[in-house]
Amino acid sequence: MNTFNQSKTLQAASDDFTKQEYGKALLAYALVLKEDPENQEAYNGAILAEMAMSGEESASALFDYYEVLRKEDNDEADDIMNGIIESMDGTMETLNKLLHKPIDEKLESENGILYADFKLLVNDTQDFKRTFENIMFSTRVIITEKDDFIDFLDKLLHNGFKDMGLSYLETALKTYPNDEKLSAILEDIK
Repeated sequence: MNTFNQSKTLQAASDDFTKQEYGKALLAYALVLKEDPENQEAYNGAILAEMAMSGEESASALFDYYEVLRKEDNDEADDIMNGIIESMDGTMETLNKLLHKPIDEKLESENGILYADFKLLVNDTQDFKRTFENIMFSTRVIITEKDDFIDFLDKLLHNGFKDMGLSYLETALKTYPNDEKLSAILEDIK
């Protein structure tokens, strides 16, 4: 049985943001928003992560400020951060455009390759390791399905990318601590 722990996922997102792993943070915030679209902490975190990924230097300072405010009063912190974000030139307009793009346009703008297309390349070469090494520094592999993620993780772990696979597995287990497939992969590694 899969259980979703919102508070652990928010903590993982915050930790990832602090470690400047903005893509991981954005993914975790998106998972929370999928389950709870009204969650202000996830909404603000997602915007700040997107800003940081776009090279906006103030995103990290705003995130730190937001974390301090949240320790004092969550609701007030959300209101203050919403006001700051809305007052920033173009941020909300850009976010709205991003959120309302068709999925294909979003994926194109990510400078990546869909996992299904990546698997076709692997099938052509019959060599996961070499194919992944050829693209890993220039292109992201975009995974949109959980089963594809598990397949990708398994292939990373069994093709010489153990550290990278373990990092992804660790993040996934924080989000889905009772997932049987993820736990099986961890057992396989042991």
